[in-house]
Amino acid sequence: MSEPLSVVLITKNAAALLEKCLQSCAFADEIVVVDSGSSDNTTAIASAYKARVIHQDWLGFGPQKQFAVSQASHDWVLCLDADEWLSEKLVSEINGLLNNPQQLAACGAWRFARSNKFMGRFLKFGEGYPDYSLRLFDRRRARWSDDLVHEYVHSQGEVGTLRGDLMHESGEDIALYLGKQNRYTTLQAETLYQRGKKVGVGKLLFSPLLRFVKFYLLRQGFRDGLPGLVHISIGCFNSYIKYAKLIELHRLAAQAKPR
Repeated sequence: MSEPLSVVLITKNAAALLEKCLQSCAFADEIVVVDSGSSDNTTAIASAYKARVIHQDWLGFGPQKQFAVSQASHDWVLCLDADEWLSEKLVSEINGLLNNPQQLAACGAWRFARSNKFMGRFLKFGEGYPDYSLRLFDRRRARWSDDLVHEYVHSQGEVGTLRGDLMHESGEDIALYLGKQNRYTTLQAETLYQRGKKVGVGKLLFSPLLRFVKFYLLRQGFRDGLPGLVHISIGCFNSYIKYAKLIELHRLAAQAKPR
């Protein structure tokens, strides 16, 4: 007897990419879509694929995803974003596990590589790959963190690894991608500041350089051609600007102190 599976997604105005995601996980016993107020036809597309659609006002990434998990009918859940889809190899591996519940339950959670599409190319090296993502788990032994951004899954017990790829196709151009990175670096700087983290000029200058060496040279990001170069260059700039924003936060706090 196979283990039943619920696929859960959070959405908002995801109509342009949602259908490919839902097609790839049509094998699941249930699809739950938690929408935070789409104004396009996201919910209509989800309903057409027999998904159970639930409205929930935005709670932040971690809490929103955990809410979606709590709405599932089955304990084994596969969490996807609307701009992701399962490769045929990954579908085959997941089905194999579901048909072998003993092997599935040997780990409380399973991870797999995520291949990110950037400038028209799915990255296979450098910083953009393998980008392991833990998405298939037993909700009795794992849960999403409470982080409002850069959320992750806490898992009890062992984590298994599958070989198929989760394909990430955001559809963003560079301008949109940079806008999102700007928001992320602000949140990262604020988190570091709240933790009392301080950095100096050395960290500001050398962190981007070390990042470039690690991902572009050692992990062969150059093999992804121009998209690989642009991707790691933005990553290096993010490292620089994150610490610059952190330094600025400390400077502003110092200025605000009464003399």
